[in-house]
Amino acid sequence: MSRVVHFEIQADDVERAKSFYAAVFDWSFEDYSNVTGSTYWGIVTGPADQPGINGGLLPRPGPAPAIGQGTNGFVCTMQVSAYDDTERRILDAGGQVALPKMALIGMAWQGYYVDPEGNTFGIHQPDPTAA
Repeated sequence: MSRVVHFEIQADDVERAKSFYAAVFDWSFEDYSNVTGSTYWGIVTGPADQPGINGGLLPRPGPAPAIGQGTNGFVCTMQVSAYDDTERRILDAGGQVALPKMALIGMAWQGYYVDPEGNTFGIHQPDPTAA
């Protein structure tokens, strides 16, 4: 069984989004750009000894949906033990690749998919040898 372990927020203005979420929820941010190879801020939502998950904040790769055009929400990522097997199950069940498997250097394998309803989600396989 795979649990949600990470969420992502895409933003047109990353600094504005950081300021907003820090002011509203007291979230803090860690620069992970050296791991991802592009602008990426880790979101710390609370202490590690309390229930909850952390996330990420990144520049939006395309235009945001307009108001009234469906949900514009956070992308949840599920941790998996076997990336390639999970991808095969996604595709066999009617999902599509949104962004292909990529290395989060020294951390994990990450990729994004679209379910048959058009919702984006991620899968994440921890792997300290990912390169």
